[in-house]
Amino acid sequence: MVQSRVVMLIDFDYFFAQCEELRNPVIKNKPVVVGVYSGRTEDSGAVSTSNYIARKYGVKSGIPLFLAKRSLEGTDAVFLPVDHKYYTQISDNIMQILSVYASSLEQVSVDEAYLDVTVQVSGSFENACLYAQKIKQDIKTQVGLSLTIGVGPNKLVAKIACDSQKPDGLTIVKPEEAANFFAILPVNRLLGVGKKTFARMEQMGIKTIGDLAKFDIQRLVSMFGKVLGLYFHNAANAIDNEPVVFTGEAESISKINTLKQDTRDLESILQKTSELIDIIHNEVMEKGYSFKTISIYVVTVDLLSKSRSVTLEQPVKAKEIIKRHVCLLFEKYLSESSLDIRRVGVRVSGFSKEQLQQKQLSSFFG
Repeated sequence: MVQSRVVMLIDFDYFFAQCEELRNPVIKNKPVVVGVYSGRTEDSGAVSTSNYIARKYGVKSGIPLFLAKRSLEGTDAVFLPVDHKYYTQISDNIMQILSVYASSLEQVSVDEAYLDVTVQVSGSFENACLYAQKIKQDIKTQVGLSLTIGVGPNKLVAKIACDSQKPDGLTIVKPEEAANFFAILPVNRLLGVGKKTFARMEQMGIKTIGDLAKFDIQRLVSMFGKVLGLYFHNAANAIDNEPVVFTGEAESISKINTLKQDTRDLESILQKTSELIDIIHNEVMEKGYSFKTISIYVVTVDLLSKSRSVTLEQPVKAKEIIKRHVCLLFEKYLSESSLDIRRVGVRVSGFSKEQLQQKQLSSFFG
């Protein structure tokens, strides 16, 4: 028999605001709002994230800061600007801790990571429950942050399980439970089903993931093309063979910047990322690094952040390889999202072991 995989998705609750509470515990019992300030006026900008106390007042990601301040008028709310450098430092520390718990760890954003723990729990979902509780407690003790975990037989199920119970949640979906778990969920819970696709599927009579699972696969292929049609069929039936891909050491080199104007124009985006790639590549060459993972970082007009990554088979150094994969990643991202982009970033990571060891030795003896 083939042993079922056990995959976890770990997602840190209201990460930016929780990091700020960690830095300044006095604010923990107050409404905390982390915002992206445009600089035009004192109140111009939008909410990046907020803690759950602020959310009780209707303060959510993406709303204008002046509305958030109006909603929290009369409270002792704390408003803070985003501090990506600080959040990344905490994230890198967490990822290093989490890597010990898994055969493979795939970091997908600053506050999310997949863990393949099949070996660690002997393929048992009962063991996985206790293991997840241990991870939650250990991270709380070592770092001071709460997190939500979804556990499933693959990345897709783990992701949807994780999203179903927040904050500080733990949801486990066994292989034999996945179909029923998916069946009643709205079809737009699946990655790739955006507003336009959701509207199209509704016209086809597909409202739930269960509806999609039963829909004729040939009709899906004719409507959405072979790649997407097959993906929608497999995803609706909780089939996902994508491995948890180790993305290298937590250390990375990244740059992020704001576009001149919100856009979905690929040429404008690549013009900005080309500038960032030049800076990153210079730093890579100065440090003598090779890398295996290339990532893009996107902040959309609603202030939500997303990232996409590709991991290569062999370490590389060439600038043109970064540019080529950044272009491909943005092409794929733009095909999946209809929102304009406000900020873009590029990151390289997964530095080769030899170079990291050389760095550690030189630091030790220096």
